[in-house]
Amino acid sequence: MDDERLRELYEGCYGRLIGQMFAVCGDLAEAEDVVQEAFVKALTKRRQLGQVDNPEAWLRTIALNLARNRFRRTVRLRQLLRLQPQSVSLPGLSPDRIALLDALRQLPLEQRETLALRHIADLSVREIAETLGIAEGTVKARLSRGRQRLAPLVHEFADEPQTEEHHV
Repeated sequence: MDDERLRELYEGCYGRLIGQMFAVCGDLAEAEDVVQEAFVKALTKRRQLGQVDNPEAWLRTIALNLARNRFRRTVRLRQLLRLQPQSVSLPGLSPDRIALLDALRQLPLEQRETLALRHIADLSVREIAETLGIAEGTVKARLSRGRQRLAPLVHEFADEPQTEEHHV
């Protein structure tokens, strides 16, 4: 992939990827870091990136893997230090959005990333399955379980039907 195409890819999907990874990570700086690291990897793997059908999906997968690795390290550190996660507080976000992000942070990583890919990245069940390398049935189960766990944490989801087409 040449410099111009890589620049166009960056300009076209950087913001979307940040938003998607923010929903997964629950931390804007962490989201920015994993997306930037994904683009650094793209710079070093230009040939491989140039051969994929969907470069944005390739970058998303790289960023998700980086976020997973960081999450595992953070969990280990918190276990060692017995730290509790801090509440998200970002200027410009509504209290409802902050409550949703706090609630997402309380979900297991698998449910959080699946919900973020569905409702933030707006991927189909099939696309999520391909991105995560899991079966479509597993995606549907994670979406359902994640929505059930969100219901008591975010009041607006408590009375809504939990169907596949429901968007967070």
